Amino acid sequence: MFLTISTTGTPERPATDLGFLLHKHPDRAQTFSTSHGTAHVLYPEASTERCTAALLLEIDPVALVRRSKGKGRGGAPDAALARYVNDRPYAASSLLAVALSTVFKSALRGVCAALPERAASPLPLRIEIPAVPARGGAELVRALFGPLGWASVGAEPVPLDERFPQWGDSRYVQLVLEGELRLADALRQLYILLPVLDDAKHYWVAPDEADKLLRAGEGWLAEHPEQKLITSRYLARRWGLTRRAMERLELVRLAEADDIEVEAIDNAVEETPDDTESAENAENAENAENAENAEGAEGAEDARPKEVSLASQRREAILTALRDAGASSVLDLGCGQGQLVQALLKDARFRRVVGVDVSVRALTIASRRLKLDRMSERQADRVTLTQGALTYTDKRLKGYDAAVLSEVIEHLDLPRLPALEYAVFGSARPGTVVVTTPNVEYNVRWETLPAGHVRHGDHRFEWTRAEFRGWAEKVGRRHGYEVTYRPVGPDDPEVGPPTQMAVFTLTGPLTAQKEEKAA
Repeated sequence: MFLTISTTGTPERPATDLGFLLHKHPDRAQTFSTSHGTAHVLYPEASTERCTAALLLEIDPVALVRRSKGKGRGGAPDAALARYVNDRPYAASSLLAVALSTVFKSALRGVCAALPERAASPLPLRIEIPAVPARGGAELVRALFGPLGWASVGAEPVPLDERFPQWGDSRYVQLVLEGELRLADALRQLYILLPVLDDAKHYWVAPDEADKLLRAGEGWLAEHPEQKLITSRYLARRWGLTRRAMERLELVRLAEADDIEVEAIDNAVEETPDDTESAENAENAENAENAENAEGAEGAEDARPKEVSLASQRREAILTALRDAGASSVLDLGCGQGQLVQALLKDARFRRVVGVDVSVRALTIASRRLKLDRMSERQADRVTLTQGALTYTDKRLKGYDAAVLSEVIEHLDLPRLPALEYAVFGSARPGTVVVTTPNVEYNVRWETLPAGHVRHGDHRFEWTRAEFRGWAEKVGRRHGYEVTYRPVGPDDPEVGPPTQMAVFTLTGPLTAQKEEKAA
């Protein structure tokens, strides 16, 4: 199989700089051993005006079959092809992708000590590959490379036999890419998309393959319109790996949209050696803001009556509000580790429960808490855990009787709160919305909470009762909801309850004027 990379230049920026970027000198041919053959790097042309680097990969079909043990991986991708006479020696596939990563390892990473500014800048590139197997045809080739910044994506079908045009075209295309891109970006795209187009990897896809996909896809895969197809094919349709990779890509997309680090989004749960232990102790984590931490008292070995934790009181208050509203389908928005979802599933009147959280770790622990993998089919049909950001509209959240935002809003920066308001009250528009949040006035009752401190380090704000009611009334008027308020926990005559709850009930349509103003 054969690949060429060409660029043009000027006396000030000679095209032969390509040799520095690829770390291969234009004046000599080089040979490299690979696990399935030999790779040759040579330069058919190398001048100031134009330079072309060629990668020729010679595959040993016999060695390929022996290494794959003839079980289909690395052998024929089609049943009609024999084990020893097939397209592997000449069709660009995962074999060529692996050779690229081996021979041009530094270039793939964008590293060039001699010319760092050239490595970081776009180059006029032309990449040609004579035979690319394209399961999906030329249209799929253009759909994969088109959104990546190439000025021209040529995908000319290769005829089965030029002497007999009536036989039609083969499943191979001649690929020609032209445009101005960083060399590292172009190589990473090929590294991912050549195996995707071929859809028949020559090696076993291990869990670390997802990490390779995310590294090589950095900067383009998270926003690619064919992200799902790319991820699924690259990971050989291994659903578990594909799901985890898609979740990570969604976090990357959200982080880029908000111009923050991924870790700042996926921080709902601290990593521990044992996520099962985290699930079992989630009650304590959920109430880290309570300096008194009622859960500690709940587990104490003494003769005193066990106190009902604030977390338990909060869940019971939410369940009561949902029952009063007659809800049967419920969204738990910001479900965390799944405590409320678990409580909802214990009540048969809630026939459909969806937990939504942006944190992959939290959803993983919630899944283990609920024992989703061991649920009966009937019970599993009632519950769904899904990743999503509450500050973005999501059509999946429409059509539910009720939604819950329990201890969620205080984790958002105030400038982001209007986006959540519109996503929940303006777009999803459930019949009932239950919102709980800490009452900052009650903090003086926590003896061990330093003055002026919020209950949890991740809280961006904590409201007084007046502030919370002021916000709730504005949201209700803007989106057509009526609001009532209920205390959660002991209602102190001076400072109120530790948790305040608002129940929003949909009473009218969202007018166009209101919708525009809300957006």
